[in-house]
Amino acid sequence: MRSTIFGLSALAIAAISAPALAEDEPASPITLTGSATVVSDYRFRGISQSYKRFAFQGGFTATHSSGFYASVWGSSIDDYIAAGSDTELDLIFGYSHTFDAITVDGGFLYYYYPNSGGANTDFAEPYLSVKGTFGPATVKVGAAYAPKQNALTIGSGKEDNLYVYGELGGTIPNTPLSLTAHLGHSFGPSYLTIGKEYTDWSVAATYTWKNLTFGVSYVDTNKDLYVGPRNISKAGVVGSIGVAF
Repeated sequence: MRSTIFGLSALAIAAISAPALAEDEPASPITLTGSATVVSDYRFRGISQSYKRFAFQGGFTATHSSGFYASVWGSSIDDYIAAGSDTELDLIFGYSHTFDAITVDGGFLYYYYPNSGGANTDFAEPYLSVKGTFGPATVKVGAAYAPKQNALTIGSGKEDNLYVYGELGGTIPNTPLSLTAHLGHSFGPSYLTIGKEYTDWSVAATYTWKNLTFGVSYVDTNKDLYVGPRNISKAGVVGSIGVAF
């Protein structure tokens, strides 16, 4: 009985003390989030990076209350993308700030391909986007510019690449459904365009349930790019299942 009384007393003291301790401790300025996703085809600016096969993806983001953030994101890829590497790792550092209904987001992204046999495959790409929120709808425009680098060459010397895009999205009120339309254009020539410039577009729908997201999208380009018998730049329907944590 004494142990029971002692236990109850300790719990009572803890219950009284816990709020006081919680009030004394300031909230952490850093928020950590993560995600894991399976996609039926990994498309990057309309072009398949997984030979139109399944890919596994995941990432972590640390966000500071000031607006600065750092992320690492990875995906499985096919070995034709980066000299035999079967993994893409994106290292990201940026800053985001919202002014009323407008969000400005800019940063630096480094594409790293481990186990690429010593080939020069890694490259950097600064980016900037502006998004406006109007009720349930959003409008976003952005650009990413990769300055001249050896990894982007399609011949000899260094090449650069500019990608511009626009997106229109929104949620359907009182439902977990959201829709997004995307239009982008890659200016070449560089390795990212595999020669000439091209346009990509997509329409997507997502359904969110708790921390799970189910997605389906239609993706296409005006480019013909064959790896073996497959045209990896032509129309395809992509499905995905993701979890956020």
